[in-house]
Amino acid sequence: MNMSKSWTGPTNAQQQAQTEIADRLADVGFVLPGSLTVRSTRCGKSNCACHADPPRLHGPYAQWTRRHKHLNLTPDQQADYQQYFDNAKELRNLTRQLETLTLSVIENDPRFANRTTPTEHFDESRH
Repeated sequence: MNMSKSWTGPTNAQQQAQTEIADRLADVGFVLPGSLTVRSTRCGKSNCACHADPPRLHGPYAQWTRRHKHLNLTPDQQADYQQYFDNAKELRNLTRQLETLTLSVIENDPRFANRTTPTEHFDESRH
């Protein structure tokens, strides 16, 4: 940890990293919250090919889950919205990167000397 008397803020390398993340954030585009799950299923008809060996399952069926709502998507909708789901994943990834970078910036703040640093309290599993 830097033990100088005054905090100098982010280094040039940290500022450059933040600029790169910001540039990537600007390119994210539209985002859809929730998750997209694609499933293939078996039906209840015992003589159906989905129960054969090897099985030929029904589907694939795309399901968009948002909080406690499940919406089935048509194949066209899945194709149309896939980029929005991908963008949401990229947004979450970039946000984590920016949080980690910011924590590394304040980690060198000498005002945390002899105290627990912010990253020791930051729970990565919650983010």
